[in-house]
Amino acid sequence: MRYRNIATVGILAASVAALAGTDAQAQTYKLMTGPQGGVWVPLGGTMKAMFEKAVPGVTIQTLPGAGIANVKGVEENKTDFGFGNSISTVDAVNGNPPFEKKTTNVCQIANLYPQYFQVVVTGDSKIEKIADLKGKAIAVQTKGNTAEAISADILKAHGMSYSDMSKVNFMASYNDAAALLQDGHAQVFTLGTTIPASSVMDLASSRGVRLIPADDAAVAAMKKINAGYVKGVVPAGTYPKQDKDVPVIAYSAHFIASCKLPEAQVYAITKAMATQMADMAAVNKAMAKVTAKDMAEDIGVPFHPGAAKYYREVGALK
Repeated sequence: MRYRNIATVGILAASVAALAGTDAQAQTYKLMTGPQGGVWVPLGGTMKAMFEKAVPGVTIQTLPGAGIANVKGVEENKTDFGFGNSISTVDAVNGNPPFEKKTTNVCQIANLYPQYFQVVVTGDSKIEKIADLKGKAIAVQTKGNTAEAISADILKAHGMSYSDMSKVNFMASYNDAAALLQDGHAQVFTLGTTIPASSVMDLASSRGVRLIPADDAAVAAMKKINAGYVKGVVPAGTYPKQDKDVPVIAYSAHFIASCKLPEAQVYAITKAMATQMADMAAVNKAMAKVTAKDMAEDIGVPFHPGAAKYYREVGALK
């Protein structure tokens, strides 16, 4: 009996030690998403569940964010993961404004889908082109949001700045910016997200909307400001009563992480994203055809070793 008790105690001690080890490995990571009304918030919720399943013991806390703010958050160890935009993250890697110096802690996990910069007016607006924004009240996002930086750039490309507007409203969410248009307190609002954007669809149901086009000259002028800008097209029928394609400024959305994160965990997360793309496409249909090769496209941001390991295994990265 005495030996049996000793053995039992030994087994219990080993079990406690094992549980303690599990607790010691438990980790909460932060994931910065985007402003309310954009696709990054619901997409972040999907990825939270995906990551927690892929890496036992890890808990993901989602937080609001924005393209530029997320990059700064990762660099400054205020968040572990975040969504980013190719144009602003490349600026960060190279130390270009609005970043004060080159980033050293921002690593690429995956390219996700194209983003579209949309300049929105109500259906009955007399604004037809970017030049017509002069003297108007506009609603843009708060500083730290990539779409706000693009708003400033597109005005610059047309020889204007915020000082040429009658009023500039810096809004925390796309929904709030759309509400200003709805109430007549602004004549234009801008956003950068996938299409169709829920905030624009909501406005379309009550006031009707139009997108202001960016012609080839505007795209060329924007590329001189940042080579990451490209020409995109919002297809006819994307929004109610939109009867023709609208050329716009486009760029890529991608997913970044702290370079300090463990390789094994990032490998598991990258694999989960690549093999469960359908779950993310259910939130954002623009991701329906994204492959591991698309995810591994080199945009000038260094890959996290864990992500690179997975891509090499599946032949998506050399």
